Amino acid sequence: MENLIRTSQRLVAAVDTTLHRYLYYQTEWDDRLVMIQGARGVGKSTMMWQRIKEQFGPSGTALYASCDNLWFADNKILDLVEYHYTHGGTHLFLDEIHRYNGNWQQELKNIYDSYPGYHVAFTGSSIIHLDNALADLSRRCLPYRLYGLSFREYLVFEGIANIRPYTFDEICGRGTEIQWEIINALPDKVLSLFEAYLGKAYYPFYRSSGSRGSYYGRIERIIDASLTQDLPAVENIEYETIQKLRRLLYVISMESPFTLNASELSKKVEVSRNTLVKMFDILAKGAILRSVNSGWRSPKSVAKPAKILFDNADMLYSLTSKQEIGTVRETFVASMLAVGHTIYEPPTGDFLVDEKYTLEVGGRRKSFRQIADIPCSYIVVDEEETTVGNKIPMWLLGFLY
Repeated sequence: MENLIRTSQRLVAAVDTTLHRYLYYQTEWDDRLVMIQGARGVGKSTMMWQRIKEQFGPSGTALYASCDNLWFADNKILDLVEYHYTHGGTHLFLDEIHRYNGNWQQELKNIYDSYPGYHVAFTGSSIIHLDNALADLSRRCLPYRLYGLSFREYLVFEGIANIRPYTFDEICGRGTEIQWEIINALPDKVLSLFEAYLGKAYYPFYRSSGSRGSYYGRIERIIDASLTQDLPAVENIEYETIQKLRRLLYVISMESPFTLNASELSKKVEVSRNTLVKMFDILAKGAILRSVNSGWRSPKSVAKPAKILFDNADMLYSLTSKQEIGTVRETFVASMLAVGHTIYEPPTGDFLVDEKYTLEVGGRRKSFRQIADIPCSYIVVDEEETTVGNKIPMWLLGFLY
């Protein structure tokens, strides 16, 4: 117990509180049970350390613990809460709860019901695990999802500019005006800044990685840890399946925007079509791949991914040195729109957003020919600093959060 407390004190004391992720200010920290989902490396632990340092200081009323700590091999979360509560503790911050070897859902229920005024915030990288648990905790729990750095946040982290986010409706409604608001607030050309960000700074640890190679190496280790630790914790996955998941990722990384041909791909990976669809679901919930489904009006089609992208552009860059520009563009657009929006593959165009907006993604020469007669349709164009009419510069979607 003493080692657990000392570890908490050491981590909290060392954390930098000058920069915060967008979700830090959106989280209702005063709620009694808060769940923060998110992929490895996006900053969940840092958020909790910052909250303890800024709100509670060294008082001891708040405690941080990672559930992969050896202390939990012979002890329960309830044991920790009993000790902390009886010694004046009021807030517990639990990290990586999916690594806990016990029925943490039931224990959190018991804590909520049996310790009046006691608060628990917990995180998990296994989105599958936390999604499954949310049904049990929904009456008590307030869920959040943390994503990687947006272009807007990157500018804040670099000390370049602190510009407010814009909604997608705002961007579609007065995009040209917003473009100039942002451009006039920047000290450098927006396209050069965007080039420095795209594929290189989605994960906050880019600032401490030293070199581009070490940054991408760390992303590769995140992927490997998700495959070998997070996914087996909630799915009955054998070593052979993990190897096939790795092979699947390699095949997809070598393709241009990957339109699913289940028969062909299942042969390459040497699995059945049903197993392949399940693998996509596993990798999507592990925040490694993103399945863009078709048939937004048809429940039968929703279960069938039509297009497969990596979760973010940096993950794609870490796995292959020969990125297809069309893949990079669509991966970035989907990763930004995933925060607070639904996206499908429409009959015509690249993305259908919130069942309303049709987007076609491309370079500066992209025309409206394919989507000309579709209401609420827009071209998302790369390599353009400013646009007019129903064109949106791709960098502008980096200001959605």
